[in-house]
Amino acid sequence: MKNLSCFFTTVLAFLLLNNIQINAVDRETVTAVPANDFLNTIGVNSSINSRGENITKTLECAEYMGFRWIRAGIPDGVNLRPVHLKWLLQRHVRISCSIGNEGTIDYINNFVEGAKVVAGLGALIALEGPNEPNNWPVVYNGVSGGKGTTSWRPVAEWQRDMYAAVKADPVLKDYPVWNICENGAQYDNMGLQFLTIPDGAGTLMPDGTKYADYACCHNYFVHGSSRQNNQTWNASDPSSACPVDGLYGNYGNTWSKHFTGYSAEQLQTLPRVTTETGVTIDPLTNTEEIQALMYTSTYLAQFKRGWSYTAMYILRDRTDEGGNQTFGFYKPDYTPRKAATYMHNFTNILADTLSIETPSEFTYSISPARPATVHELLLQKNNGTLMLVVWGEKYVRGALADNITVDFDAPLEVVNVYNSIAGTEPVATYKNVSSIPLAMLNHPYILEINPVVTDIKNVYKEKSILAAVYPNPVEDFMYVESSEGLKKVELFDLTGKTVLQLSDVAAGKTTLNVASLAKGSYLLRLTDGKYKTENHKIIKL
Repeated sequence: MKNLSCFFTTVLAFLLLNNIQINAVDRETVTAVPANDFLNTIGVNSSINSRGENITKTLECAEYMGFRWIRAGIPDGVNLRPVHLKWLLQRHVRISCSIGNEGTIDYINNFVEGAKVVAGLGALIALEGPNEPNNWPVVYNGVSGGKGTTSWRPVAEWQRDMYAAVKADPVLKDYPVWNICENGAQYDNMGLQFLTIPDGAGTLMPDGTKYADYACCHNYFVHGSSRQNNQTWNASDPSSACPVDGLYGNYGNTWSKHFTGYSAEQLQTLPRVTTETGVTIDPLTNTEEIQALMYTSTYLAQFKRGWSYTAMYILRDRTDEGGNQTFGFYKPDYTPRKAATYMHNFTNILADTLSIETPSEFTYSISPARPATVHELLLQKNNGTLMLVVWGEKYVRGALADNITVDFDAPLEVVNVYNSIAGTEPVATYKNVSSIPLAMLNHPYILEINPVVTDIKNVYKEKSILAAVYPNPVEDFMYVESSEGLKKVELFDLTGKTVLQLSDVAAGKTTLNVASLAKGSYLLRLTDGKYKTENHKIIKL
């Protein structure tokens, strides 16, 4: 034994002296992010009620896939009737209003008035500048700039004046303004690579010119027909390592003329959004399956790497624009592609409508050494349940899965494992478990850690539960979801007065509007067809 001990001591000393790493696994303590905060970043491009879209279908699709916001250009946002905006809000969907590419200061003022209508109903999240001046010229006060012209000055003046008009309005002044996109294409240095031009920048517009509150990019993760590992992860990279038209090429060192913008350090924390990204289907390279997988991983990668909002292009394929026929989650006739189904599964597994105020810490590790194509995001629902999302980005044809293990700091009572490409029910359940093996390729696994019994995902496993009720506490809208129909749904205040009642409620999800109720405690009573009852204490915020 003595000789064996000396042998291991000698080997350890040799490894240390020669700087040879020992493959130890470092446990990491991570603070969770509210699941609702992540879900709020997930958006999509849509004309909503024009270019062949039907508003009822648009809203159905948005609700099915769990989108929280829609990027809609003027005049779409202005032409929406208040009832349409209310429908959006009932589905937790808001919009960003994008200004057009041609007009005058009067046009900008009309844009502001239209945006105020949207804001007045609580449906606005931001205002965005002209779309891709490198592809469609901007005409401001009769002068053209951008594509096919000699200067980007009209583009810069348009964005500057729009920003000033928004910030001067008492209703809109606190809403963020997103910059133009593709500003890396400017061929005279108008300083559009800055949100506010700093002193001494040497641009053709004056120092202190204010353009926006957020950088805006169209960092499409596939250029051409290439398919690489970490495709969406790399496209989300804010540094010069980004291989596509991303943050660095528009705000660090512009890709057209290499005008200097923000430093590498500044880019890491620069407020930023993506208002377009996506990929067309190519049966040889980017199949419908690969497109669907990449769309899910894009939202995860973007959020993990600091993007505040991400909108995929596009909800439904358009028929009025050549070359854009297979970007969509839906075909022109609203037939869903795999991307729609996978998004539905993914957002339903994570479903939440309130943000937990003080997220928990959780300690875990991945072994063996973490593969470069494996990433994770720790989320937490408002009921306290932790959701650890682990996803892979191996997209090269013929790639083999990496077998990893997620190790926990202590045994966990219950862990449900979901695979969002397989459905919305767990593919495995572990009890009293300290580690879980996963085969990582190109889709996410979601580990639901010590789930709350009344959580929506456990409804059909607990026979004593008639329905899932969420969110609770609730602000405006509450949902009752059951596998079978209910005879009655009744809500009582503490005096026993009935404040809401429904009869013969069909199976599935039913929305209860409690926005007008006073803050406080209520009793929700559910009665099934056999007159079995179930009570839920509800907190109204």
